[in-house]
Amino acid sequence: MPLRKASLDDQLAQFTEHWAPRVVGRLNDYELKVVKVQGEFVWHQHDDTDEVFLVIDGQLTIDTPEGAVVLGPRETVTIPRGLRHRPRAERETALMIIEPAGVVNTGEAGGPEDR
Repeated sequence: MPLRKASLDDQLAQFTEHWAPRVVGRLNDYELKVVKVQGEFVWHQHDDTDEVFLVIDGQLTIDTPEGAVVLGPRETVTIPRGLRHRPRAERETALMIIEPAGVVNTGEAGGPEDR
């Protein structure tokens, strides 16, 4: 398979929807996704996998039962499997999410955010 580079800025410029991740690369069985977020997402958890959030631009708060983690540009956090969490952003924020292919972004919560 030929090497293919991806510009995160170019990928993010291709859409305006919030909370709708787009796959920009793959690593073994994992997908690298870019997403624009604003407002609150649903409380959820992933029982079978960890999830990595990397802020590209903006500020992301991830609420957990133990408290909140606030990430700025070029900051990252790994949410361990089974930890209930809710991402939120007061203004539009661009992220990369790394998780196994096929993971439903709303975890066990289901519903309309299921993308």
